[in-house]
Parts: sequence; C-alpha cells; structure tokens
Amino acid sequence: MTQVQIKKKQQDVVRFLEANKIEFEEVDITMSEEQRQWMYRNIPAEKKPAQGNPLPPQIFNGDQYCGDYDSFFESKESNTVLSFLGLKPWSASNAES
Repeated sequence: MTQVQIKKKQQDVVRFLEANKIEFEEVDITMSEEQRQWMYRNIPAEKKPAQGNPLPPQIFNGDQYCGDYDSFFESKESNTVLSFLGLKPWSASNAES
C-alpha cells in the first residue's frame, strides 16, 4: 500500500469523525517511535498481518482497539460506527443539535 493510499484512508476516517462531531486525537506514528511501538503492542495478535507491521490507520478508543480501516469502513457501510468505536448511541436530542 502506498503512502497516498494510507493518507486517503486516514482522511476518510478523520472526515467522518469530524462530520459526526466525534472527538478524537490523531496520532502520527511516523513522528514518534514510542507511539508506533504502543500501536503495535496494543493491536490484538489475531488482527496483525502475517508478515510485516499493521499499517495505519488503526483505530483505538483510549487503550481499547477498535479495528483497522477495513473494519471501520464496514461499520460505516452497515451504520454501526458508534458500536465499532465503543461509543453509546446518539440520543435524538444529540442528533438534532
């Protein structure tokens, strides 16, 4: 996967979160070896690729691993992003504001 493809996936996630007013912190693992190692350590073994390291974007809610871009995209398509992110469903009042 090229850097351009990775960046597009990252931007897709960020745009969705911003559009839905979901608070998030974007972490650039290319700038921090400590952050990169944290990400690698906190992805469950069954979610890691057979070869190499997992590629961004990897999505966490705090220390809880949510999934990779493909999982995020599937949850977006099936309208289950909030549960994918480990968030409570929006109430009607939140949806209107």
